[in-house]
Parts: sequence; C-alpha cells; structure tokens
Amino acid sequence: MASTILLLRRRQIHRIFPLSSLSRRFSTSESGCEKKKKKMIEKILIANRGEIACRIMRTAKRLGIQTVAVYSDADRDSLHVKLADEAIRIGPPPAKFSYLKSDSILQAATITAAQAIHPGYGFLSENSEFAQLCQDQGLSFIGPPASAIRDMGDKSASKRIMGEAGVPLVPGYHGSDQNIDLMRSEAEKIGYPVLIKPTHGGGGKGMRIVQNRNEFVESFLAAQREAAASFGVDAILLEKYITRPRHIEVQIFGDKQGNVVYLYERDCSVQRRHQKIIEEAPAPNISEEFRMQLGQAAVSAAKAVGYYSAGTVEFIVDTQSGQFYFMEMNTRLQVEHPVTEMIVGQDLVEWQIRVANGESLPILQSEVPLSGHAFEARIYAENVPKGFLPATGVLHHYRPVQGSETVRVETGVEQGDTVSMHYDPMIAKLVVRGEDRGAALVKLKDCLSKFQVAGLPTNIEFLLKLSNHWAFENGEVETHFIEHHKDTLFANSSYTELEEQIKKSATHNAMLVAACLCKMEINTSKGYHGEMSPLSVWYSDPLFRVNYCAKRDIELEWEDDYVSHGAIPLKLVLTYQEDGSYFIEVGDCSLPGMEVKVVQIADQDFRVEAGGLSANITLAVYNKEKSKHLHIWHGSQHHHFRQKIGLESSAADESEHGPIPAETEAHTPGSVSAPMAGLVVKVLAKNGDSVKAGQPVLVMEAMKMEHVVTASATGVVHGLQVDPGQQVSDGSILFIVKDK
Repeated sequence: MASTILLLRRRQIHRIFPLSSLSRRFSTSESGCEKKKKKMIEKILIANRGEIACRIMRTAKRLGIQTVAVYSDADRDSLHVKLADEAIRIGPPPAKFSYLKSDSILQAATITAAQAIHPGYGFLSENSEFAQLCQDQGLSFIGPPASAIRDMGDKSASKRIMGEAGVPLVPGYHGSDQNIDLMRSEAEKIGYPVLIKPTHGGGGKGMRIVQNRNEFVESFLAAQREAAASFGVDAILLEKYITRPRHIEVQIFGDKQGNVVYLYERDCSVQRRHQKIIEEAPAPNISEEFRMQLGQAAVSAAKAVGYYSAGTVEFIVDTQSGQFYFMEMNTRLQVEHPVTEMIVGQDLVEWQIRVANGESLPILQSEVPLSGHAFEARIYAENVPKGFLPATGVLHHYRPVQGSETVRVETGVEQGDTVSMHYDPMIAKLVVRGEDRGAALVKLKDCLSKFQVAGLPTNIEFLLKLSNHWAFENGEVETHFIEHHKDTLFANSSYTELEEQIKKSATHNAMLVAACLCKMEINTSKGYHGEMSPLSVWYSDPLFRVNYCAKRDIELEWEDDYVSHGAIPLKLVLTYQEDGSYFIEVGDCSLPGMEVKVVQIADQDFRVEAGGLSANITLAVYNKEKSKHLHIWHGSQHHHFRQKIGLESSAADESEHGPIPAETEAHTPGSVSAPMAGLVVKVLAKNGDSVKAGQPVLVMEAMKMEHVVTASATGVVHGLQVDPGQQVSDGSILFIVKDK
C-alpha cells in the first residue's frame, strides 16, 4: 500500500514540475539505499540537422540541458546551428561525408564534452553499430538498445521475431539468399502484385510495387541500387502487396525497468511516393476494441526485443478483410511524433531523456490520456505537377502561422535560407489539435491557407485541396488515396468549368497586387523602409506630382501550379487619383474597373479596400529567373504573378543567388531536361544509341530519391554529356532525341 501511494505521489509531482528539478529525486528513489547517484545528462550532442534538431533543442533548453549542434558546410548558417549552445563542423555537404560519419560525430562529442547523443530520425538514428559505439565510449545514446535496433533494423529478422511473438505477419519472403532467380521464384509463389522492400531503412526509399513477372528484374535491381545508396545495405525482402491498405502505426514507449506502454495510434495512410504527407491521431473510423488490439500487439512487439525509449510499430490494415499485419518497427523518434504529443499532452523527447537517465515511465497504461484529435501536414519543397519531385531554391519569403496551445510549427529554416539538393526537402511540419476530428480539420485548413512560402514550389496548395476533399473529410483514407482521387485532387490541371471563376479571382487579386506594389514603391521613394528599388514607377512619363492623375500600364502573368496551359497574361491600367486611391482597369477584359484604397501596415502587409470590402493582405516581391515575382495572400487565397524585368536586373539576381537554371521554353525539339536538381548516378545509353519513347536513358538522385529519366520520343540520342557522379541543375538539358 505504501509503495502504491509513493508511486502515485511521484506521478502527481511530475505533472507539476519539470524534469530538471526532479531527475535526481527520481533516480535516487529507484533503490533507496543506493549511495552513489548516477550522474544526470547535462549536455547533449544532436547528431542531426533541420527541424528535428531544433525540436530536440527546445526540450533540452527547457530542462536546462546544454546542446551541441553538428553541421556540414551546407548548414553552416542553418537555424539549428544558431539555436545550439555550441556547434561543430563535421564535413562537406554530402551526408555520407558528414551526418553519416559516425567517427566524426563521436569526435565532436569528445571535443565538446557532451555526455549523450540524440540521433533524431534518419541518418544514424537506426544504426546499431553507432549506438554500440556510443555505449562503448561511455556516451548515453538517447534511444533504444543497440540489440533492438539491430533486430528490428533487419526487416527479415524482425519478421521472424514478430512471428515468434505472435504478431500477425504479411505473407512474403524474408530470407537471406538474395539470388535474383530465387527471388523471382519466391515472387511467383507469393503471387503478384508483390512489394519489393529493402531489409534496412525506411521512408519508402527503395520500395517497388511489381505487377507482373516481366517487371520484376528491373524493379529488383533498381530497389537494390536505391537501398545501397540510402542505407548502405542492398538486401531485399518480398511481401504480398495488399491492394487497398491503410497504414496505421502505434507509438510505444519503454523504460529500462521493462515497462512498456502504447500512446495510441496514428493513421499515416495518405502518402505520395511511399512517403507520408498527412498524419493524424487517433486513427479515424476504427473501434475501441480494434484500437486496443493494435496497442497490445505493439507492446508485444516491443517486449519481444527488450525495447526501451521511443519507438513506432507500423501495421498494414487490409481494408477489405479488416485484418492487420506487422509491417516494421521504427526504432527511433518518428517524424510525426508531435501528433501523438498533441493528443496525450506529453513531451516524448523529455521522456527519452528521462529513460536514458535510467528513470521509470511517469505514467501507467491506464493513465495515458486521450484529448481530442490532431493532424500533421508535412510542407515540402516539391513540384507537385511533376509527380511531387523535390525542388531546390531560396526561401525568398517565409512566414509560418503563429504557434499556440493547439498549433505547432516544427521547422528548421528561416526566410532567406536555401533548400539544397543534399538533404530532405521538408520545410516544416504543421501540427494542429481540435476537440474532435472535425474541429481539428477546420483548424488545419485555416493554418494551411495562412502558411506563406515563396521562392520555390511547395505542396501547400495540394495539401489544402487534399484536406478539403470529401473522402478525406469523412476519414475514408488508404495508402492509394491520392492515386484513386487524382481526377478531383488535380481537377484544375486543365480548363474546367471552374476555370473562369479562378481566372476572375486571380484578376481581382492582380488589381490588389498592382495597387499595393505601387503604394510600396511610392513609400520607398519617400524614404520608407521597404523592399523595392528606390526608383518609383511613378518617376516616368508623365511624371508623378501632387494633384495629378498619373497613369501607368502594368503587364503581369498569372502563374498557377494546377493550370497546365501556362501563364495567363494580365494587362492592367492604373490611375493614381487625387485622394491617394487607385482606379484599376483590366485590358482585354469585360470586368469593370475598380477603385482600390491602400494603407501600408508594414513592409509586406497592407490593408486594402476594394468594391466595398476591406481586408488584410500580404505581398512578397523578389527577382528570380529574369522576372520579378509577386505573391499575394488574401484570406484563404494565394496567387503568384510574374513581371518581366531587364537583363541587367536578372544578371544582378544571378550574381546574388547563383546561376539561373536553363529555361525549358528555349529548349530545342526532342530535348530532355533535368526534372530536378540532382546527381547523375547511372547512364544507360550513349550518343548514337537508338532509343524508344519512354526508354530509360539515365538515373538521377536527389534528396535521397532516385528518378529515372526516359527518352521523350523514338529516335537517336545526341548531346549526352553527363557522367555518373555529375551534378545537374533543375531544367538543364541532359540530352536530345533526334529522328533517325
């Protein structure tokens, strides 16, 4: 009875006070008679970068723990470096020479006298050898034991262990014999379609869906190449491919005393390129009984390998049969862990540090709270119309939504930073919580519409379309959601019945852009601290002067990622009126003119009144690729316009931001350009070779993703001047296919 009271008292105290004031109390209470106290972690080296490094630092600082950042040359000025108490260089930009070099990271820990290493996710987080090296050098590895990482990191071994533990498994081949003929034979036994999957790693890298035996060899070899490049191991396993699955994973947590709890499940079904883009917790449309079965299976999986710290057990759910199967276990903190934190009200990084200190879990399974519903949307730099290919470039404008108790933004970048080809293209994670799923979804949509990024393509507008889709609103999710609903998700990729309405909205916003742009330029010419050139548009012919109705023609082009026919030209005529307002007319358009009044609130923020309505808008302006780019955020709308500029301005822009990518409009017929900035890893043809339309010619890799570049037509290859290991920019010509 006394021990029960003491245990409850401990848990009550933990909910009031931070770990920094309780850690020694927790550790001394474990043994009672222990005289020598275990030294608590006071300094952590974070063996990672970007948003996860920043997120770990935030908890560490709250607990009074010092932090050390490591960085490559590409990350010298990154946000995680600025936030750390100390930072140390570990190598050049490629991850294999920096963030994946365990000896460099361990040396950095020695130099900075760090007592512990937190690996984050990715890179070395699931490298059992690195975890063991940390232990051998007397460093606390803030994660699971090396043995659990090793057992679960090998997907073949993990399947065997889970089978012995009674966890349901997907039919497949998990053997060590990688002979391609044997593998093809096993695929025949399983039955097509089959899933080819690397035995190590995650994130969908190296995965291939094979529909028939004719596709097997090419898919198998490609999966091996990508697995070797991403994880250093090219071993493959095969599984029966479930045609309409859901991806549901369970957050588990264990301590070194053998206690394991599950913190409910997350649905991660909505994916593109086998990678998640929206996660939610708890999973929609499942029963409490099913939730409990998933949780208990996950706990059994963790106990089977003596697991402690944060981990995720991933299950695939057959939506047709209702059966769930073990898929894999991620022996690390998951990218989407904030979704779970939102609904259970706990800091999982703090839990990781507590467990690394040898402390027990602060709550029992029966005490795990469940409060509301949460979503996480991953905001990526990527080109959605090109098949979600990763994009690179400068964040000329970056303004995330404001955080609160119900809104979190996890990010590792600032305005002016560059998203490079060397690392993952994720810009931020937007996490929201509501009282229920409906309330959380309303908040998600609102925050996405207010999340401002300009300078490179992102998936924000696509995420908005997805979150507004009727099937997603109803929780009818599965891993092929985007593919099955592509006709509606990409409804505006060509002219539709909504096109004129969309164009009208863009035209209206172009008027507001023009008025705000001119207001900004006038204020700048008067000495106002703005973003524009001091040469005002009004110093022209006729000259602007007081009490004179100056006129100015402005030609813009409306850009929209979901309109396939290219930019729409918009000709505007602005008249500056005596009362300081603008009268704007649209050339070649039946729309009536509009009077716009503008008050500039800050450099980029305006209050505008037009057509009897007033609203706040934000305008971002920057030069790129021989154009002035103008972005406007107005309510839930975001529009992108271009205004051509002279060669002199574009040359200045090139010197500031690097070479301007080749413009595809100038390409000769039959030319094939790079779909993204990246590295050429394999060349499959040579000049003079005859190729068929769609035939692979070379393989590129960028941001841990492999992409096959194919011939644009049937003909002969000319002008191929790239070699394996060569870096190419987005839009640069790779080769030309000419008629025979």
